[in-house]
Amino acid sequence: MRKSISLILISSLFFLISEATITPPSDDPFYDQPSNISDYDNGEVVRSRSVSNELVSFLSLPVDVSVQAVHQYFFRTTDSLGDAAGSVVTLIEPYNSDPSKLLGYQAFYDSANVDCSPSYTLRADYRNLGLTVSGLNVSEDVPFIAAALNLGWWVFTTDYEGLNAEFTVGLQTGHAVLDSTRAVLSAGPSVGLSSDPVYALWGYSGGSLACTWAAELQPSYAPELNYAGVAVGGTTPNISSVLETINNGSDAGLSFSGIYGQSKAFPNLTDWMSTNLVSSKSDQFYNIANQCLAQATTDGDSQDIYSYFENGEDSFYDAVPASIFMWSGQLGLHGTPTAPIFLYKAIGDEISPIADTDYIVSKYCDEGATIEYHRDLVGDHETEAISGSASALAWLADRLNGESVSSGCTTEDVILSSLSVETLVVLGEELFSLLETTLGGLL
Repeated sequence: MRKSISLILISSLFFLISEATITPPSDDPFYDQPSNISDYDNGEVVRSRSVSNELVSFLSLPVDVSVQAVHQYFFRTTDSLGDAAGSVVTLIEPYNSDPSKLLGYQAFYDSANVDCSPSYTLRADYRNLGLTVSGLNVSEDVPFIAAALNLGWWVFTTDYEGLNAEFTVGLQTGHAVLDSTRAVLSAGPSVGLSSDPVYALWGYSGGSLACTWAAELQPSYAPELNYAGVAVGGTTPNISSVLETINNGSDAGLSFSGIYGQSKAFPNLTDWMSTNLVSSKSDQFYNIANQCLAQATTDGDSQDIYSYFENGEDSFYDAVPASIFMWSGQLGLHGTPTAPIFLYKAIGDEISPIADTDYIVSKYCDEGATIEYHRDLVGDHETEAISGSASALAWLADRLNGESVSSGCTTEDVILSSLSVETLVVLGEELFSLLETTLGGLL
């Protein structure tokens, strides 16, 4: 989960871009779930299309981004109740690509509104979204996707919250990432991807939630998949803990979207919400909860989420929300990752306490996982997104190049917030400069 990182710098460049209006998912027939969705296998492609390679989000960057073609696939997955459901994945082919390398970059779009999904926001001009300048979610992710594309890697990014935008719902999210991988591996060769690529996952914050749930569920749900590595940063292993941490703070808007996302996945939580929301505040709650990330962050700033419920904080100790938030929002209950993991997080993370990540790393490692864990002594959730990215990308490059990792776990306290030759080589000078400026010279 990410709050807005000075999006004005990136988004303000968008006024130079003009593009025909793109139909949002809520009105686009491509996103319609067929009545016979259960007849398809998990990861099977239902329909596909090619879209413009001039992705608006990339055109705002101060460096050319290598995009030859963009393909989208509607595929079958499984929701948190075990029912068949649909979702969409976007596959991006760079110029001069190496079709043997594939990265699944999962964006931190962190919204309970399907029109904030990356398959749409990657393509759409923010002016066509009916939002403020800071309303376009994926701008912050774009430099990371661009860096991977400019290394020649094919990249796919998943609408992992599904057609119902079930934000923070772990099972739905993990299943969708795994099934989108299946879809891309199956359909990709017909558009030039290798039939046997080396593939990996990367995500920060909300994107790390998607990747880590996928890694935990993979051995049981998709045992045939063999990720070369999974890089995750700013992890959120326990959403109940996040709720407590961000309340009354600048990131409190995330709690509105997160609770709403969970309620859309579980009918008993929907019913609980209908009787436990303070009636006079219900409209305001849903107005905030249904925004894209940046706008929800703005509207929810410093709000007390507990004041929206009849019994305040005690409401969330009721059996229904407590059991759902544990089952659907807490890592470590559904398996142990077998793919190698690189994990980076700031000790001063203000969204998710470092203790939660220390715990899940320890649990996974006790169960035989392979993890390289970097605890950054400098910075917070915002700065770590940037300062840890070069190390993550370098680690992923080693995995996609076939370099193996030693089994077992290592934990290291590091300081990643300095500019290095490696950072420039891996991330690219122009993209690093943009990110550095975005953070006001904090790197």
